[in-house]
Amino acid sequence: MEQRGECLAKVQLLRDQFENLEKHTQWGIDFVDKYTKFVKERCEIEISYAKQIRNLSKKYQPKKNSREEEEHKYSSCRAFLATLNELNDYAGQHEVIAENLTSQIVSELARYTQELKQERKSHFHDGRRAQQHIENSWKQLEACKRRFERDCKEADRAQQYFEKMDNDINVTKADVEKARQQAQLRHQMAADSKADYSACLQKFNQEQNEHYYTLIPHIFQGIQDMEERRILRLGDSMKTFAEVDRQVVPIVGKCLDEITKAAESIEPKSDSQLVIEAYKSGFEPPGDVEFEDYSQAMKRTVSESSLSNSKGEGKPEKSSGKGKGKLWPFIKKNKLMSLLTSPHQPPPPPPPASASPSAVPNGPQSPKQQKEPLSHRLNEFMTSKPKMHCFRSLKRGGSGPEDFSHLPPEQRRKKLQQKIDDFTKEIQKELDQRDALTKMRDVYIKNPQMGDPSSVDPQLADISQRIEKLRFEAQKFEGWLAEVEGRMPTRSDPPRRQSGLYDGQNSTPVSNSCAQDRESPDGSYTEDPSSEAQLKVPVPDFDDEFDDEEPLPTIGTCKALYPFEGQNEGTIAVTEGEVLYVIEEDKGDGWTRVRRNEEEEGYVPTSYVEVCLDKDAKGSMTYI
Repeated sequence: MEQRGECLAKVQLLRDQFENLEKHTQWGIDFVDKYTKFVKERCEIEISYAKQIRNLSKKYQPKKNSREEEEHKYSSCRAFLATLNELNDYAGQHEVIAENLTSQIVSELARYTQELKQERKSHFHDGRRAQQHIENSWKQLEACKRRFERDCKEADRAQQYFEKMDNDINVTKADVEKARQQAQLRHQMAADSKADYSACLQKFNQEQNEHYYTLIPHIFQGIQDMEERRILRLGDSMKTFAEVDRQVVPIVGKCLDEITKAAESIEPKSDSQLVIEAYKSGFEPPGDVEFEDYSQAMKRTVSESSLSNSKGEGKPEKSSGKGKGKLWPFIKKNKLMSLLTSPHQPPPPPPPASASPSAVPNGPQSPKQQKEPLSHRLNEFMTSKPKMHCFRSLKRGGSGPEDFSHLPPEQRRKKLQQKIDDFTKEIQKELDQRDALTKMRDVYIKNPQMGDPSSVDPQLADISQRIEKLRFEAQKFEGWLAEVEGRMPTRSDPPRRQSGLYDGQNSTPVSNSCAQDRESPDGSYTEDPSSEAQLKVPVPDFDDEFDDEEPLPTIGTCKALYPFEGQNEGTIAVTEGEVLYVIEEDKGDGWTRVRRNEEEEGYVPTSYVEVCLDKDAKGSMTYI
């Protein structure tokens, strides 16, 4: 019984060990799957990072035909572009990392995991089969043993019965013989059972020995080898994980070295010189400011003073306005004058403290403004010439005259030279095309079967016309360039002040030497007594330019709360209680544009009037 219990314990222990090994080997496969998933997610991160880096590099790449292309002449911009290109290569290395990790680790481990599962299944299948075989052998031994035990007991009982029958005198001899034969049979059966039990026991012991000393150690060794190969393969994968990164380190280092090299190539002085060359104006410094004598106004005769005073207070003098009309080009168009002079208007005066008639003339709050000298207004006109040109460009729909006369001399020279270079390239391209067609025609003449020579003539004619047109345009710009550089003699025409600035329609260049004599680098002009005669010329240009403009529509009415003299250019004099038409609202500068009739319009302080605007077709009003 002890031996039987010991064998059962060994079988149960072996079964438990197989279960533990199954759990452990399954955990090992799950761990390989876990590491494979980790590497796969790392690949996804690398791909996503590379994509984001590429998108970042693409986002900051200069757009074609944009201002950013012009900025590449600066060394800092070129260094930044080189950084973007190297960053793009840097992103490519991360894509290489993801690709190598996928091919060398993820794919390989996925394939190896399938093989590992099959091998594990085979090992445990063999173990379960061996375990089942030894259990069956043990059961067979137990059956032989129980049969032998039963037969022995039966033989013993048969022997006792025979002896009992043999000692009983009352039993017949036949019964005794029968009992004896039965006892012999039982003894024979017990002997056979003993022989079977002995053979079965010998066989079981042999199989058990082979099971525990051969089969099971062999299976366990196979499982152990499988586990060691799994662990070794996992370690190799981890080495590959690091090696894949290490392989791209030299290339990444080169990218970083190139970025450093690009940063070291930045030249601040060279960039500064490029800025100087790009924005150099070429203007001569202004000369000394001449003395302006205003004492001549004191020598006017009494009749002139009476004549000027007879015009009435609170209204602009007609003679003074006519005199200014010779110098101020916009005097005939109040709406244009107000548009151009409103940026130069002084801040609107504060309203009087009281609206009563007594408070207006006597209090210090009455809006009295000192009249500006004519030279100040003329100097404002000269200083604001770029803004005047902007209005002309907006009206004509262009960005500047064809000869670039709106630019400073040096900038104009560069623009003209650039246009000439462009025309030269176009002419060379057309010449190359004409030469190619000429060779083709010669080939057709020599070999008529290849084509008709006359079919090339129309194309040659078109190219010749284009070449002539391009040459004409190039000569025109060369003439302007020669004039700018002083290689051509000055025209004998009477000089026109700012003719190139205001006459954008005329393609013939006009000498602006007079303008340059008194023009400062920032675009302002100094006063010149001889300029009055020159300023008379542009007046017809402005009249012709703006005569066809429609008057602004009326958007409401206003009532003057206080009198306003309107002595500045662009303003209009009003009396208290006068009703005027509103043609432009206050834009936030404190002035409202009004009209008295078709010829009189200008600006008045918004605080001096009560405005009533038309908001809809029904005539509903909004008071301000």
